[in-house]
Amino acid sequence: MALSLEDIAHLLATQGVNQYGREAVSQLEHALQCAQWAEKSGETPATVAAALLHDLGHLLAPGGNTAEQDDLHQYMAIPFLRGLLPDAVLEPIRLHVDAKRYLCTMEPGYWETLSPASQHSLVLQGGPFTPKEAMQFAAQPFAQEAIRLRRYDDHAKVPGLVTPPLGYYMALVQRLVTVPAAVAAAAELAPVAA
Repeated sequence: MALSLEDIAHLLATQGVNQYGREAVSQLEHALQCAQWAEKSGETPATVAAALLHDLGHLLAPGGNTAEQDDLHQYMAIPFLRGLLPDAVLEPIRLHVDAKRYLCTMEPGYWETLSPASQHSLVLQGGPFTPKEAMQFAAQPFAQEAIRLRRYDDHAKVPGLVTPPLGYYMALVQRLVTVPAAVAAAAELAPVAA
C-alpha cells in the first residue's frame, strides 16, 4: 500500500522530531538539510525529493532506529513510495547506502570524512565494497544520483542550520506526483532553480 503525501508529511513532522541515529540533529532536520544541499547544488526535482525522503525507512522501521543492527532502511520505504513517485526518486533512495560503500572503496580518505555514527553504520551495512562490487554499483541506473545524494547526506548534520520548511519541499514532491508520466520524465531532467 502506497503512502499518501499527507502520510509522508505526517511521518516527517511527527516521527522526524526524533534524533537522527547518533547525530546531533533530528530526522527531520537531516531530511531538510539534505534536500537543501541537493537544491542548492542544482539537482533535478526528483533528486531533491530523493534527498528529502532518503531516510524515510528509518521512520517506518519496526522497533524504531537501532544503532546496533542494519535496519535496511534504504529498502524499507520503497514499497510505500512505489506507484506514487518515479524511479528517479526511488532508485537514489534505494542506492544511497551502497553509494557510501562505493565511495569508501573508490575515494581514498572518504572514510575519514564520515561522522563516527556514519562509520559505525557502514560496518553494520557490510563495509566498503570490493573493487568488483564498486564497478557493478557504478554501472547501475541512478548510481551517480545516489553518489551525489550520499554526499549531501554526509553534510546534512549541522545543528541549528536554517532550512526551508517541510511544506516547501513537500510542494516539490507533490509536483512529481501529480504530473503525467511524460512531463515527470522531463522534470527529472531539468535542474531546480536555486
